This record gives sequence, structure tokens and C-alpha cells, in this order.
Amino acid sequence: MTNQKKDFMREAIRLSIEKMEAGFGGPFGAVVVRNGEIIARGYNNVLATNDPTAHAEVDAIRKACQALGTYQLSDCDLYTSCEPCPMCLGAIYWARPRKVYYGNTKTDAARIGFDDQFIYEELDKDLAARTIPMEQLLHEEALAGFKAWENRVNRTQY
Repeated sequence: MTNQKKDFMREAIRLSIEKMEAGFGGPFGAVVVRNGEIIARGYNNVLATNDPTAHAEVDAIRKACQALGTYQLSDCDLYTSCEPCPMCLGAIYWARPRKVYYGNTKTDAARIGFDDQFIYEELDKDLAARTIPMEQLLHEEALAGFKAWENRVNRTQY
């Protein structure tokens, strides 16, 4: 592993500790790197914003996309202090970075109270068996938006 990769990971780790100690949220930090340069820094903001989606990876992805003026990070790498949770993993796949580097594992996170295993298990269940009930409403009316998108001549596929 190159020293530069280690430096990027150390920055993600530094953010995780600094922002956790400042009361922003849990000990999670991330950086997005493009062409050997940090484009964006993110950290867990859950407690500071009362936003359960304000995770480090999502924060870094949002900032990087804004800075680069794009919704895909295919020429970027993501360095994160911990293996991504299911939500962040989804965001990562949508952003399409080239590669993800992580420090701690999800097992390490579970050991300190950040256990996402129940979400992985919920995703494998049928909708009717999930802990949070889900009920479909107004399917035909909802399809109107999808039909409009499908018929849109100048839509951007993503």
C-alpha cells in the first residue's frame, strides 16, 4: 500500500475522532479522492443535525458531487474509517466510485454499539415479515410519475 493511500485513510480516521469528540456524532469519517487530491471530507453528523442519514460516507459523497458538479464519482476513490453500513453502501453504489478503502470492520462497529446486522437481515425478509410494516397504496396513481419519466424524451439515465 502506498504512503499516499495511508495518508488518505489517516485523514478519514482523523475526521472520525475529531468530529466525534466535538459532539457531531459517532466515530466515522470519510474522504473522496480524485487524481491524488482530497475533493471532499465527510463525517458523521447524526447527533448535530438530528438526521439519521447524516453518515460520513453520505456526507463525503454529497460534498464531492457538489464540488465536481456530477452525480457519479467514477474517477474517484472513497476512504472511510469503517466498513460502510447498508445505507452508505447503497449510496456508494449509486455514486459509483472506482474503489472503497475502509479501516474498521462492521464487526468492530458492532462491538461498540453500531450493529447493522438487523438491517441486513431485514433486507432478506419478505415485506410482510419486516419489523417496520410496509403497505402499498395508490399504485396506479403512483405509476403516473414513472410513465411520465418513461415517456420523457430528454431524460438522463443514471
